[in-house]
Amino acid sequence: MSPNETQEVLSEDTVETSDNTKFVPMAQSIRYRKRAQSAEKKLEELTEQLAKAKTQTAELSEQLSDIQAEQKLTRKLATAGTNDLETALLIAKARLRDQKDADLDDVIEQLKNEKQYLFVGNSGTVTTQKTASAKERTPDTYTILAKAARKAATTGSRADLQEYLKLRRNYL
Repeated sequence: MSPNETQEVLSEDTVETSDNTKFVPMAQSIRYRKRAQSAEKKLEELTEQLAKAKTQTAELSEQLSDIQAEQKLTRKLATAGTNDLETALLIAKARLRDQKDADLDDVIEQLKNEKQYLFVGNSGTVTTQKTASAKERTPDTYTILAKAARKAATTGSRADLQEYLKLRRNYL
């Protein structure tokens, strides 16, 4: 062997020739290749996961904005005084979908004008009255039972308590 062709052993794993090119043993070369392939495979999996996460994030943000818009519409309809909030909400959502540049307040005003029966306090609405058997109670007046209970509580008398219990038994 000539001095130019001699190989110097730098370490166990690498061999360097006279023209400064390094050679790696075949076993180690195979290991490096397998590690590189597994790293590339892992990189592909991670990029797929990232793409899925980004699409899922976009979907969730779209759902969140839809829910926020629906809540805002629901609050405005409730403030406007709807009788049937669910029906008014469905109609308003359909109109907002049809008219892309529509404002919430304009849609609610349009609903108030066209569908007056959905809102409270309009002259066109007819409220049902209670029947004769279900009498309306006013908060200022007390029923006989409430009066007897108050009297029994304030006096502490056994006779008043018995009177209250007798009246209670008749009503319940």
